[in-house]
Amino acid sequence: MTCLRELQGKMANDPHFNNYGSRPCVWVPGPVIVGAGPSGLAAAACLKDKGVPSIVLERSNCIASLWQFKTYDRLRLHLPKKFCELPMMPFPEDYPMYPSKQQFLEYLESYAKRFGIEPVFEQAVESAEYDEKVGFWRVVSVGLKGEEMEYVCRWLVVATGENAEAVVPEIEGMEEFGGEVQHTAEYKSGSGFRGKKVLVVGCGNSGMEVSLDLCNHNAHPSLVVRDSVHVLPREMLGRSTFGLSMWLLKWLPIRLVDRFLLIMSWLIFGNTSGFGLNRPNVGPLELKSKTGKTPVLDVGTLAKIKSGDIKIHPSIQSVGSHSVQFVNGRVEAFDAIILATGYKSNTPSWLKEKWMFSEKDGMPRKPFPQSWKGECGLYAVGFTKRGLFGSSMDAKRVSEDIERFWKAEAKNLSKTIGRSFTLQPTFFPVFPCYDLENTSFV
Repeated sequence: MTCLRELQGKMANDPHFNNYGSRPCVWVPGPVIVGAGPSGLAAAACLKDKGVPSIVLERSNCIASLWQFKTYDRLRLHLPKKFCELPMMPFPEDYPMYPSKQQFLEYLESYAKRFGIEPVFEQAVESAEYDEKVGFWRVVSVGLKGEEMEYVCRWLVVATGENAEAVVPEIEGMEEFGGEVQHTAEYKSGSGFRGKKVLVVGCGNSGMEVSLDLCNHNAHPSLVVRDSVHVLPREMLGRSTFGLSMWLLKWLPIRLVDRFLLIMSWLIFGNTSGFGLNRPNVGPLELKSKTGKTPVLDVGTLAKIKSGDIKIHPSIQSVGSHSVQFVNGRVEAFDAIILATGYKSNTPSWLKEKWMFSEKDGMPRKPFPQSWKGECGLYAVGFTKRGLFGSSMDAKRVSEDIERFWKAEAKNLSKTIGRSFTLQPTFFPVFPCYDLENTSFV
């Protein structure tokens, strides 16, 4: 292959490569995809559909590790399944409109099996850097026993997503709290909190749903609401709120659709500021478009807030050994604190580039829909702040873009050897970075 010969030539004449010693190295003819969550699976499937092979690296021992290990038991998709399906494979018809966590995981397993996606598990990517001297990406991963592996490729697809690591805020005195403290990444069910006073910090979809789950397990939850928040019914006029919004946006400007949503919410919920949930000045869809902040889709929490079963508190001032002081001066005792403070991207910790991703928050610098493509063969899937629907859009765009280069490379090689054929890679045996003599295509 032309690019392989190019790499071999550069490596033979560049002493820079010899600095890596005998670290095992794999030449990847197609892209390396980092992350085997829904975004990574979608990217791999779309690439395969275009005839482009790829390797998926995953730090955990399974696909969709966030969904497997860091989500609560009662979780369901917040949007209808038709907006959450990955490319080229709808959800089973017998699935409900809002599939459960387990159903979604079964769908992902079936998706990976259908498209023959076999990630390389337990490979935590330690660094990925574009080598300008040779024009390729060098991706270094570390296994469970500390063994290093290096992958050399033309294209790198970052699919670790917006939710790679839990966000744990710094709260004065938190280290002195004598009760249990956990992030929603560790929370599974309210069964272990029966009869306890629990403070949930964060009023997004997770915070609202965890509060409801605690209430249903006879705990006594309180919810910290630090900012204004839009709470919308999950369904209105017999349709999903999200689906109805998308349909209205085809015909009406976003501010008019926002006004409609707020009127309907007021008719269904009443004035939410009356029980501590103040709405932002900007409408829910416009706010989402400008900041990425998602409105809360109510699944029953609001009724518990209205009834007083879930209490609302303002921001935390400080935490004591068994109590919490709020900014309004009120002090209340709690047995446990659950942080529903969300997740963040971890790309700054391993991706060594400064053009595409922000070092501050690990998100693409360019806004949607231009956020999927960077320079030097770098791509992003799943950083749109538009959930699974956004991941699918990214995966399609990335695969189409890489396909153009892949076909051009295959065409050049066909001319070189005098016949046409399809390039199909094997996962090459381990070999030193400076010796690619045994690399071949079948």
